[in-house]
Amino acid sequence: MKFSLLPRSLAGRTILFLLFGFAIIQALGLGIHTVNQIKLAHIEQQREIATQDVIIYRHIAAIPPADRAAMLATEAVPRGDKISLDSTPPSPGLTFQLPLAARQIIRASIVSYGIPEAIRPRGLELRGTMGPPLRYVISFGLPDGQPGLPPPTLPPDMQTLLNSLPPIPLPPGFFGPPKPPVWLTIISPITPPEPWRSPDFATAFIVMTLLGGIMIAFAVRQLLIPVKTLAAAAERLGRDVANAPALPETGPSEIVTAAVAFNTMAARIRRFVEDRTFLLTAIGHDLRTPITRLKLRAEYMEDDEQRTKMLADLDEMEAMVAATLAFGRDITATEAVTRIDLASLLRTILDEAGDGAPDQADALAYTGPDHLPINARPLSLKRAMTNLVGNALKYGDAARVSLSQKPPQTVQIDIDDNGPGIAPCDAETVFEPFRRLETSRNRETGGSGLGLSIARNIIRAHGGDILLQNLPGGGLRARVTLPA
Repeated sequence: MKFSLLPRSLAGRTILFLLFGFAIIQALGLGIHTVNQIKLAHIEQQREIATQDVIIYRHIAAIPPADRAAMLATEAVPRGDKISLDSTPPSPGLTFQLPLAARQIIRASIVSYGIPEAIRPRGLELRGTMGPPLRYVISFGLPDGQPGLPPPTLPPDMQTLLNSLPPIPLPPGFFGPPKPPVWLTIISPITPPEPWRSPDFATAFIVMTLLGGIMIAFAVRQLLIPVKTLAAAAERLGRDVANAPALPETGPSEIVTAAVAFNTMAARIRRFVEDRTFLLTAIGHDLRTPITRLKLRAEYMEDDEQRTKMLADLDEMEAMVAATLAFGRDITATEAVTRIDLASLLRTILDEAGDGAPDQADALAYTGPDHLPINARPLSLKRAMTNLVGNALKYGDAARVSLSQKPPQTVQIDIDDNGPGIAPCDAETVFEPFRRLETSRNRETGGSGLGLSIARNIIRAHGGDILLQNLPGGGLRARVTLPA
């Protein structure tokens, strides 16, 4: 048997191909979902970092500069984040600028959180470090870090005029030496996103996959039911042409067309078989009358030797006509299928063969179970097995019958003889009607050559078959297989 990775049935192959395509679609869908989830996770993480950094900045910027260092020690920051007050922002040579989406989120957070204008950052550096791990570095320029203005130098007349004017209140430190800028720097690690962090995602994916597979299997089996129905109808037609029921002409248009064609074919086959049977019956009936007349006339012949030869020829003609009628008559069409004991039937056939040929009784043998019930047509099956046992006795001088049951649901009958066997090329031609192998079985005279043809027709009508094979030590084996 040739090994194949594909299932043997059409349903199995169709389900396999559809499941393969469904798996590819599921994988593509999962990949697209994963990419989208990663993007969403990045945006959520950027928004979360922006929110927490703006909140920290608001806390630090709202208190006096002298208290900020102590505030940093008590400020609640997420695990892994680092916060510091620096005189310079992160060096552009060692970091990269954050993506546009991250910069927009942070700037929008500064506005949306309602930070007063007075304490809004005077500078903003948004960069990142490649890591690993990847880090976002956000530096806010605190509002008190801008440089101071030196006192103005005026001409004497302008200075005199300025001194005569009322004093103008100015912020403390408006005039004075430049103050060094102060940057609040927050470093936040970027953790790898988890596209399947939802606990229900795996369950939903598995459930969808299983449901898809079940629906595919169910749909394929439903669609292939008409094919199985057609195969079963063809099998019934092959077993019993006369009584096989018609195929239902329902369902999709393609199935209806196939059913109509099948039923038309079955009707034509029945008509052909009926015409053939009628023709053979008519010929047999018409030939019997002249044969009977010839026998009567032969009785009045004076030459005893010629009379004997003529009567022998007429007897042979009558036997051939009877065999022809038996071959053409479909006896299985009217016989009902019943439950029989095959083991008892085989022993009965062997007993009858021993009674008909007492000198060969010792060459008859049966091995197998005492009882083995099967569904069969008793008379036709007995006729087929009788022909096989009779051929084994005539041409092989023995008939050893063995019965066994083989899985799955098969019954095997072997009939062995002691003859010389047959040529392998004749293993099929010997079943042809009126085919006799005169030299292959060491037989000078015999029947009409219809015994094996009738036996095979009967066995195949039961759903089985007959094969002939030579035995290694000599002899021929007729192997019969039947459904249990």
